[in-house]
Amino acid sequence: MPAHAKGDKVDTSIQRPSSAPLTERQEARRRRILHASARLASRGGFDAVQMREVAESSQVALGTLYRYFPSKVHLLVATMQDQLERMHGTLRKKPPAGDTPAERVAETLMRAFRALQREPHLADAMVRALTFADRSVSPEVDQVSRQTTAIILDAMGLADPTPQQLSAVRVIEHTWHSALITWLSGRASIAQVRIDIETVCRLIDVTEPEPEARE
Repeated sequence: MPAHAKGDKVDTSIQRPSSAPLTERQEARRRRILHASARLASRGGFDAVQMREVAESSQVALGTLYRYFPSKVHLLVATMQDQLERMHGTLRKKPPAGDTPAERVAETLMRAFRALQREPHLADAMVRALTFADRSVSPEVDQVSRQTTAIILDAMGLADPTPQQLSAVRVIEHTWHSALITWLSGRASIAQVRIDIETVCRLIDVTEPEPEARE
């Protein structure tokens, strides 16, 4: 996934692009919109997600839909964040069983990959939206990155990563995103994806802080 802004610390909580919190009714409406987007994308990919159909399926006015999501790209990137959030909840219920942080992250990302593999049209639509995203979609793209970072850090068992560890996470995110693209385009097999993910996750071992020497 796209990397978050560089810095020594990262906020892994998921914030809405809008500064004003949504009411319970607005949040319910937003979730209906996201669910409709995911259903349409699952059936026919990127081209199947038409804003008018999303509005009708989620029972909101077209103008209301555009107030929540100014374009299809905004909507599908937000849909990806929502899907990742759901995956994160599933992963928390059944954490990865690897012995090392690198093994746990690799297992986690492959489980997420297999979940997307089961919905190839949806995966293609979301990844295409990320690829098409311009500066206007930055808040939604940042949420995707924060959610991906949170998933990786949870698998590592880290709450306070070092700058070097965050750098490794960024590279892992880039590789996972690239692996999705190459698999969706038919240029990489699942076996190749696993090898790439396991290879890049070894960066976690390289960036692990040395234990403090005892006197």
